[in-house]
Amino acid sequence: MRITQRAVALTSLQGLNRNLDAVGRLQQQLTSGRLINQPSDSPTGTNRAMQTRFDQAAVAQQQRNIGDAKSWLEQSDSALREMLDTTRRVRDLTVQGLNTGANTDTSRQALATEVASLRDGLLSLANRTISGRPLFGGVTPGQKAYDATGAYVGQAGPPVTRRVSDTETVRVDTTGPEAFGPVGNDLFAVVDRIATDLLADPTALATHLDDLDTVMKTMLTAVADIGSRAARVEREEQVNADRALTLSSQLAETENIDLPNTIMRLQMQQVGYEAALAATAKALSPTLLDYLY
Repeated sequence: MRITQRAVALTSLQGLNRNLDAVGRLQQQLTSGRLINQPSDSPTGTNRAMQTRFDQAAVAQQQRNIGDAKSWLEQSDSALREMLDTTRRVRDLTVQGLNTGANTDTSRQALATEVASLRDGLLSLANRTISGRPLFGGVTPGQKAYDATGAYVGQAGPPVTRRVSDTETVRVDTTGPEAFGPVGNDLFAVVDRIATDLLADPTALATHLDDLDTVMKTMLTAVADIGSRAARVEREEQVNADRALTLSSQLAETENIDLPNTIMRLQMQQVGYEAALAATAKALSPTLLDYLY
């Protein structure tokens, strides 16, 4: 087969263009810092990167859910602990009121006034809200869990939950009856009866004291339950943070360049390209006759 000058020139130019294209790709990778600048660079890598980004988006949403869950649980725990402190003060006053021989009408009036004031404070704490929703109101669309009379105006329904991982959700709410006892014999009804009977019927305070102890046990159980849920959320928060780091590493391995290796490859490619240029220049000595072929 006869090899013409034109064939040699075309073959040399094709080789030079391939070398130049390789140099251009390496330069683009160094400029962007990424191995994949368009899907055609690596279809498999592109698919893996898209899946990793999808997982990162899910982890980011779960992190926001965890933050919201922690806020719900922390505020519920804080409100319950404050209410327990207040309830213990009510109990002390009730025990003091049981001492019929040491109390005058004036002192009983003072005890009743303080208990009534503490009841108002308890109602205020029970109506604490988060993002406009009462902490202990269940799924009620209203702004309060209890009205001024101490009646529960919350709404029962499915529990309020937050997804904290791909496989786990955590309940974040606690309804009023779960925290303060059943309607009609809850914390506010019991304290209201204590405030009334400190003046009207001091002998009934012993029964009210037992009811108050029962309510306090219910509140302590609610605090323990909230604490266990908060511990679960904290564990998932650490797992979520570890997973986020893992996904970031996976994405970097898929998309990011190995800087020292890429620089070395570029230098080798440039040397090869320059050598090809020099060899081509010597191999091709075009004259006017080449264009007449």
